Amino acid sequence: MTGPMVRPRILVVMGVSGSGKSSVASGLHDTLGWKFQEGDELHPPANVEKMRNGIPLDDADRAPWLAVCAGWIRARHDKHEPGILTCSALKRSYREVLSQGLDDVWFLYLKVPEAVLKDRLDRRTHHYMPSSLLPTQLRTLEEPGEGEQVMVVVAEDTVAGTLKDVLARLDV
Repeated sequence: MTGPMVRPRILVVMGVSGSGKSSVASGLHDTLGWKFQEGDELHPPANVEKMRNGIPLDDADRAPWLAVCAGWIRARHDKHEPGILTCSALKRSYREVLSQGLDDVWFLYLKVPEAVLKDRLDRRTHHYMPSSLLPTQLRTLEEPGEGEQVMVVVAEDTVAGTLKDVLARLDV
């Protein structure tokens, strides 16, 4: 993996469902000891029910969830604590809500080919997000670009391999 070293205080692990956000974030938490929040746990019950029933979320559904996620980030920032949050952060506008213009918030975009995502979702158990919602997430995804504080990691390797790539890029 190439690219500049980055020094985030708060890392938002982002990507579509099945990209490995939870696994990678958990591995980073175990390695770095930073506070970790699973973004899916912050969804209001109505959002979870919609997704469980195969109904895609829209911007209005996501707004209160993003506000709670942003509050978690702000609390880490205000306490000068490092943290890791998982959040799909599919659109640039969502990432702007999450980062709040803070220079210590970085996004880790786990980029995975669609076929690999589909396979992972088909094998996943105990999660409310069905694989039928993957096409909607992929259509909604605005890949991070210029002007965003982001590390892009192709995450089709094992979790251990992806973690190794990420840790090689972090200046911590």
